[in-house]
Amino acid sequence: MRVLIADDHKLISEGIKRALDDTPDFEVVAEATNGAEAVALANRLQPHVVLTDLSMPQMDGVTAIGQIKAEHQDIQILVLTSYDSDSDILPAIEAGAIGYLLKDAPREELYEAIRAAAQGKPLLTSAVASRLMERMRGPAVEALSSREIEVLKLVARGANNKEIANQLYVTEATVKSHLIRIYGKLNVTDRTAAVVKAMEQGILRLGS
Repeated sequence: MRVLIADDHKLISEGIKRALDDTPDFEVVAEATNGAEAVALANRLQPHVVLTDLSMPQMDGVTAIGQIKAEHQDIQILVLTSYDSDSDILPAIEAGAIGYLLKDAPREELYEAIRAAAQGKPLLTSAVASRLMERMRGPAVEALSSREIEVLKLVARGANNKEIANQLYVTEATVKSHLIRIYGKLNVTDRTAAVVKAMEQGILRLGS
């Protein structure tokens, strides 16, 4: 099974590659350090499975998932991340991810998840499945993406648009677009109200 790894943390990416290289039925064809690179490499190399993080520079994982699936329905995408909130899980699955795994999962669970993804079988860890069940039982609220939460955290710390853009390696126009989407999802009209609403809903926590 040809696997493409997308993660901006080199140590994590190299660790995953070593683990997969130790297993004869996996071949790591490339490692991407951001979402845009993951899309380009998927287009060129046509892996069976893309193993991707969500929070990456230049293009986040959810956007990359959507772009890859729009062009290649046969490429399966498995999320491997440390984010376990419903505001991260749902957008990834809606974008086309077939599975969602947390980075603290045992190695054998990772292997089985990749094998399942390659066969087109959806797989969610028990922790992720529980989050989705909680979401289904609760009120319907449009979820913020992991990148939108990153922007909101910086807003909560008092950062202006230019400072946020510099920290996330994006343009100020991109930051403004994220804020507009955040306001719409939270049904607010300004930065302060967005932070307050996010804290009320448990999206942000004091000191986060």
